[in-house]
Amino acid sequence: MAQVEIRLPKMGESVTEATITNWLKSVGDNVNMDEPLVEVATDKVDNELPSEAAGTLIKIFFEKDEVAQVGDVIAIISTDGSDVVATETTQAAPETASAPASSATPANNASAPAPVAINSDRFFSPLVRSIASAEGISGEELESIAGSGQEGRVTKKDILSYVANRGNQPVVAAPVATQAAAPTSKAVVATGEIDGDTISYLKTIKPLPIVPMAGDEIMEMDRMRKIISERMVMSKHVSPHVTSFVEADVTNIVNWRNKIKDGFKKREGENFTFTPIFMEAVAKAIKDFPMINICVSGNQIIKRKDINIGMAAALPSGNLIVPVVKNADRLNLVGLAKAVNELANNARQNKLKPEDIQGGTYTVTNVGTFGNVMGTPIINQPQVAILALGAIRKVPAVIETPDGDFIGIRHKMFLSHSYDHRVVDGALGGTFVKRVAEYLEQFDINQTV
Repeated sequence: MAQVEIRLPKMGESVTEATITNWLKSVGDNVNMDEPLVEVATDKVDNELPSEAAGTLIKIFFEKDEVAQVGDVIAIISTDGSDVVATETTQAAPETASAPASSATPANNASAPAPVAINSDRFFSPLVRSIASAEGISGEELESIAGSGQEGRVTKKDILSYVANRGNQPVVAAPVATQAAAPTSKAVVATGEIDGDTISYLKTIKPLPIVPMAGDEIMEMDRMRKIISERMVMSKHVSPHVTSFVEADVTNIVNWRNKIKDGFKKREGENFTFTPIFMEAVAKAIKDFPMINICVSGNQIIKRKDINIGMAAALPSGNLIVPVVKNADRLNLVGLAKAVNELANNARQNKLKPEDIQGGTYTVTNVGTFGNVMGTPIINQPQVAILALGAIRKVPAVIETPDGDFIGIRHKMFLSHSYDHRVVDGALGGTFVKRVAEYLEQFDINQTV
């Protein structure tokens, strides 16, 4: 009877666990090779996992909304189908009172570990419970193990470490999560981007209690909104934010795009937006000021070699995600347009891969999409700066000419640059965004795409 173990794969450099959000197959269903088997969600992106074998799904180890660690066996597929019958027979045998028991049955039952009885609301995965039963760990003992997983959950690594050191070390009780607990950013803890003192400080921050009033509607945050909430709070506590503003005249860009967009759409089958033009200007400015393309690790500054620009995108659900254009400085306008459109479409259709939102070194967010003229964006950690693009507006402006100044109608926009004042001073942060504006105003209207 051939069996194939389906394990939770590694889905990114800092991803250690994932939540099972939906099984696309049930026990007993036939599964084809590479057919979507299960939907999982990490703190970065939702994803479908394909089957690594063709056969019949005979066992599921994690139910919906349970958390699995990378490398955990989440399901078993039988490649010949015979295990399905055996599984069903095993499950049916206890219900048949008249079925004769074999001589091996009492021995097997006697050696099987009893399930761990737990009298609290704390969650333990089936795998952790199974290990606890096999090792003779009582419910009270299991309760006392400190968990490193989401919301203090005990992971496979935690319990195996406990078993290896059992009796040699004192056990520290894990904190029980409550509804009013302050956000502590599990994503940042997992990647080690913030030191322990900062994490401890964030855990002490408690929000004011809120008493609902008559007629109020109470809505539970979805998984992604919780993650966004945690990261925004964490970013404001980690980085002292400063924002510089400049105004750019983008009249030439507007006129040039109006001239080429129809031909581009006809030739390439997709739209040419302003975003690739803005990204090109940002990439050029980063090459001029590489100390914007950094991150902070303790007392060390890490200067990034690659220029990977993230673009904040609004999802149909109202949440945000930041897909990343890798090596943006190496792409021409057509390449940037293709990359931007593909990532934006995949974001809207929930088809982003984990690698699509990893590795960003600088972020751009277009608040002008919502008609906003400017904004004060929050830094996308562990980066140190973010640029908000305001709406392009027709405004009266003073136009300087050799024959004198006059008033004319120009297309202008505000650029809002937020940066981490620990490592980016006003001179660098302000000069950088001014350079972006200069590249936009000096745009070559004679170029072709």
